Amino acid sequence: MPANLELSPDEIARFGTDPTAVFAANLTLVRELIAAACDRCGRSTEDVRLLPVTKTVPANVLRLAYAAGISEFGENKLQEARDKRAILADLPICWSIIGHLQTNKVKYLVRFASEFHALDSLRLADELNRRLDAEGRDLDVFVQVNTSGEASKYGLAPGELVPFVERLSDYPRLKPRGLMTLAVFSADTERVRGCFRLLRDLRDRTVKIHPDLTQLSMGMSGDFEVAIEEGATVVRVGQAIFGARPTTDRFYWPDTSIDR
Repeated sequence: MPANLELSPDEIARFGTDPTAVFAANLTLVRELIAAACDRCGRSTEDVRLLPVTKTVPANVLRLAYAAGISEFGENKLQEARDKRAILADLPICWSIIGHLQTNKVKYLVRFASEFHALDSLRLADELNRRLDAEGRDLDVFVQVNTSGEASKYGLAPGELVPFVERLSDYPRLKPRGLMTLAVFSADTERVRGCFRLLRDLRDRTVKIHPDLTQLSMGMSGDFEVAIEEGATVVRVGQAIFGARPTTDRFYWPDTSIDR
């Protein structure tokens, strides 16, 4: 490990003394599980993209993850992603924002994010489009749907999706790529599967309205194999690669002075 990437005791306790080797081994295992799931349902592994989720993983540790072959990072919190991106600006990393976004944070997202997985309101679409136009760039987006019906989850209700998709052409800077969901957190695989199956069915309906809405961003560390069986094209996997997250945000630092 390079001298300038020495780990703190907390980081060693969480990631081990050689995180690069751990991440590489975990990455291999996850890819093997993806391949096995694809084989079970007759799909090609080329049809499933792995998006490593790096929430709460410190920037210095992400350098080691990059060395392990991970160059695409998914972040739930924009502020966390923004700070890490500034620290890791020397690396050719693609940043995906996969968590809920407030409109007052859009101005930061449009400066660096490659894609956004949580579009769930026309107000947000309008602000994204306006800010992207000012930056002179486009953004790949996924429309988030609340397939579990849980009040604690963001996303459009299934019945709201079609009229929402019909309005997407009003925002030319947004490039809709597919739908995203968070399944119900349950040990009952069939309940989880039902969420993924609903999103696939909704995709099959809305793709007739917007032909580019082909992708399905669904499945995380605990359920990505089921998601693949139900048609996932993007799986968002964090803990299976980086280990369990801390119960508090003590591995995350407060916002400082970056680009206000």
